Amino acid sequence: MPKTKQAKITETMTLAEIYKYPKAKEILGKFQLPCLSCPMAQYELSDLKLGAVAHKYGLDIEAVLKELNDSIK
Repeated sequence: MPKTKQAKITETMTLAEIYKYPKAKEILGKFQLPCLSCPMAQYELSDLKLGAVAHKYGLDIEAVLKELNDSIK
C-alpha cells in the first residue's frame, strides 16, 4: 500500500489555504502578521501568498514555516 504524503505548508501557499489548519491564525498572530487584522486583506486571502507577505513585512519565513509545519505533524 503506498504511503500518503504528509501535508506541508509552503511559502507559495495562499493565506486562505493556510488558514484551513487549526493553529495557523494563532501562529501567524504570534509572528505579528498584519493581514490578520487588516479588513482589506480579508477579501484577498486567496491571492496573498505567505512568502510574499512575509517578505513585505520582514518576517522570518523559515521560522514561520517551521512553526506552522510543526503544528500539523
